[in-house]
Amino acid sequence: MCRMQAKPSPLIDPARADADGGQLLFAALSGGDMRHTPTHSHARGQAIGALSGLLTIGTERERLVVPPGYAIWMPPHHPHGLDAHGPTSGWSVYVVPDACAALPALPQVFQVSGLLREAVLRASAWPQAPAPAAAQERIVAVILDELAAAAREQLVLTMPTDRRVLKIALALAADPADARSLNEWAAWAAIAPRTLTRRFVEETGLSFTDWRQRARLMRAVELLAAGQAVTAVALELGYDSLSAFIAMFRREMGVAPGGFAAAHAAALALP
Repeated sequence: MCRMQAKPSPLIDPARADADGGQLLFAALSGGDMRHTPTHSHARGQAIGALSGLLTIGTERERLVVPPGYAIWMPPHHPHGLDAHGPTSGWSVYVVPDACAALPALPQVFQVSGLLREAVLRASAWPQAPAPAAAQERIVAVILDELAAAAREQLVLTMPTDRRVLKIALALAADPADARSLNEWAAWAAIAPRTLTRRFVEETGLSFTDWRQRARLMRAVELLAAGQAVTAVALELGYDSLSAFIAMFRREMGVAPGGFAAAHAAALALP
């Protein structure tokens, strides 16, 4: 296992991550108040899990948020950068390209199962060896199976490519509380409303309304992880009704925002 301190570099040197060395390589993430990794890529696929703290990942077209108990899958050769906000701990698994065929072709965020978490932590304690024993090979197979079976969560925001639609998306990502209607946004960006509607679906996979809601959800996760109160987060995101915000968050995340914040605080308190 490779233990890393907070510094502006990938968890594993890209040359090592791209070299031969078995199906999986493991690294631990342990940082202080902030850790920034500039944009880079590697030949292996990579899963990054958060045990405590909050991770945000940016690619050329996606923005992803990884709270405690979740992980991100990054396919091989996919440029990305990482920011760890606050004291953070986690893990990373680098998967050899030949073993990525059954894994997602696009970045995704997923909730980490108890089986995956324990298998990764067990494997992280192995000494680096050129030929893993049979028991280790079985754990590797479990990790790959769990990565392949993981369900995608609603914490990925795909950015459009049309410059007019991208202009709107960037403005909404910066201020998800902006309540302008689709027609008002279309006029602001000089694009026909019907074209805007069609482009959002074609280029992001989401309708304009659903894309804006996901942007609000991801900002809510960031604010709650930073310690803001549920009511303050709802107001900052433009919700007139606290109950509407709680219902949205529970529907998308499977837990009320207060429960999410409490779980995040408890994870930070773990030794």
